[in-house]
Amino acid sequence: MMYTVKELFPTLQGEGAHSGRAAVFCRFAGCNLWSGREEDRASAVCQFCDTDFVGSDGDGGGKFASALELAETIEAAWRSTLAGPHQRYVVFTGGEPLLQLDSALITALHLKGFEVAIETNGTIPVPQGVDWVCVSPKAGSELLVLQANELKLVIPQFGHSDLEGLMARFQKMDYRHRFLQAMDGPNLKDNIALAIRLCQKHPLWRLSLQSHKLIGIR
Repeated sequence: MMYTVKELFPTLQGEGAHSGRAAVFCRFAGCNLWSGREEDRASAVCQFCDTDFVGSDGDGGGKFASALELAETIEAAWRSTLAGPHQRYVVFTGGEPLLQLDSALITALHLKGFEVAIETNGTIPVPQGVDWVCVSPKAGSELLVLQANELKLVIPQFGHSDLEGLMARFQKMDYRHRFLQAMDGPNLKDNIALAIRLCQKHPLWRLSLQSHKLIGIR
């Protein structure tokens, strides 16, 4: 299988339960909820994405002809930080990473000692072998991944008419951690205040901040 990667780089995980953890981020090109073209945003299922996932021209991006070739590139990115062979952690994101992530790549990375994580919109079944699954559901899409390590609900989204009712529905599903994350943009301050109020009212949920943006890293 040919893998198309927008960008690939070492960083720290900025959000959720693993916030602050050293990681290699591999951003796959493509998404099933938006083409990535601005002219299509208004008609897309997901209209608030702030990430460029089109093409393969980002830092570390490219087309990889095999799982081994991509796994070796990820390993080289980890080593570039002078990190040793322990606690290796790779996060596949996008776009939607499950359009490309497959068992061959998961196996190749496990053989190199990596823990494999994904950040998915939850509309595509997760292949076996993924070690950490973070689901970030999008209003208007059909959620298929009802069991995961982590749920990250970005609020408020267009279509969230009953936000607390939506939270109650997610509380009945099998997610180990539940996070509320304020929608970025011009209303960020108000959205953070909303997320704080909801976390105080519903202690099962925790606040997730985009710490990578706060400290100025990718």
